[in-house]
Amino acid sequence: MKQTKVGCCGFPTARKNYFPEFNLVEIQETFYRPPSMDRAAKWREEAPRDFEFSLKAWQLITHSPPSPTYRKAGLRIPDGKDRDYGFFKPSEGVFESWNRTRDIALTLKSRVIVFQCPAKFAETPENIANMRCFFTIIERGDFIFVWEPRGHWNDQAIKALPYELDLVHCVDPLERAVLYGNTGYFRLHGGRDYRHGYSDDELSLLLELSNNETYVLLNNMSMHHDASRLKELIASRG
Repeated sequence: MKQTKVGCCGFPTARKNYFPEFNLVEIQETFYRPPSMDRAAKWREEAPRDFEFSLKAWQLITHSPPSPTYRKAGLRIPDGKDRDYGFFKPSEGVFESWNRTRDIALTLKSRVIVFQCPAKFAETPENIANMRCFFTIIERGDFIFVWEPRGHWNDQAIKALPYELDLVHCVDPLERAVLYGNTGYFRLHGGRDYRHGYSDDELSLLLELSNNETYVLLNNMSMHHDASRLKELIASRG
C-alpha cells in the first residue's frame, strides 16, 4: 500500500496553524544557519507526537564559501579556512558541520536528512571520492539520507552512487525521473521563479509516481495551497 506524506519546505503559516493541518515539514533553516538546540527542542515539543520533521543538512557540508547562500546566512569563514568547507570534503570543518546537523536531527527526532548540492557540484573524480569518504565515515544511525544533485551528473553516476552509499535520489518527478531509492523524496520548486502553481492533473501524476513510501515537499510560492489540495486528493482516493 502506498503511503504518501505531504508537507511544505518551511512553515508557510504559523506553527500553531500548520501542525493541525499537516504531519510533515522540511526545515530549511538548518541549511542556512542551524537553530539552537533549545529552539529545535521547542519545535519538537510544540508538534504532535506523530508529526515528522525532515531537514536540510547545513550548507557548510555541501556548498563552498563563495556560494551566495553563505552571504544570505551571514556566515563568515575565517581567513585561510575557505577550502575546508563544502563539497563533502574530508575536513574538520565539514565533519563538525555534520555533527551539528545530526544533533539537530536527533533533537527533532527526524528520519530524513536532505543533502542539497549546488550546480557547481558536478560529477568529477574528486567530488565522487569526497562523497564516498563522507558517507562512509559518518555514523548514519537510522537516518534516511536524501541526495539532491543539481550539477551535471550522468544518469549512470546518479544510479551508482546512491546504490553504493545507500542514498535516496531526490528530484522533482515532473521534471526528471527518479533513478534510485526505495523511499521516494520529491521536492517541487515551482519552476525557476517558484511561481508555478500545480494543476489537478500534475498533483494526480505525483501520486501515480509515488512508490511505497514517498515524501512530497512543496517549495513554491503557493506551497500551502498546493499541499492542502494534494492532501485532499489523497483523502478522496481513500
